[in-house]
Amino acid sequence: MASGAGSNFEALVAASRSGALAAEVVLLAVNNPGCGAQQRADRLGIPWQLHDHRAAASREALDRGLCRSFREAQVDLVVMAGWMRIVTEELIGTFPERLINIHPSLLPSFRGARAVADALAAGVTLSGCTAHLVSLEVDTGPILVQAAVPVLADDSTESLAARIHRQEHRILPLAVQIAAHRLGLQV
Repeated sequence: MASGAGSNFEALVAASRSGALAAEVVLLAVNNPGCGAQQRADRLGIPWQLHDHRAAASREALDRGLCRSFREAQVDLVVMAGWMRIVTEELIGTFPERLINIHPSLLPSFRGARAVADALAAGVTLSGCTAHLVSLEVDTGPILVQAAVPVLADDSTESLAARIHRQEHRILPLAVQIAAHRLGLQV
């Protein structure tokens, strides 16, 4: 599931195709028509579906549609790789312990959409990213993997976010592997 540029989606596809991740990316769900993730899926030959939140009657209706798509594609794990929408019990309950999110902070610090800016505003010297299982409360749930990134004195939101993003690409495939192993999905 992606809303934006899709670099984490592409990192998962690359890890899968190289054998670094014993999994196959079978479907991409996007909520913004024409977003970068959709364009990457076209280039990589991965099927994608649009689930536009603006056309859904409610968050629950959006998540029901996502669940239908994932069941039809016989998905075992769902990854929120820059999905900038709050999900509901509809999705979490359909994929318990099978819904993974990547977040640009060392959770439990700096939850929410402004995590990198909030870290800079707080004056921390260490930030990073967290891959975790999704719970109802935003940016909570059991942590699978974290990576630390130093905050430099001259960092801007953009420069820190770029370094964090590189670490997200590294830990997200590992988090998928860990979640699959915990569920006995790996041989």
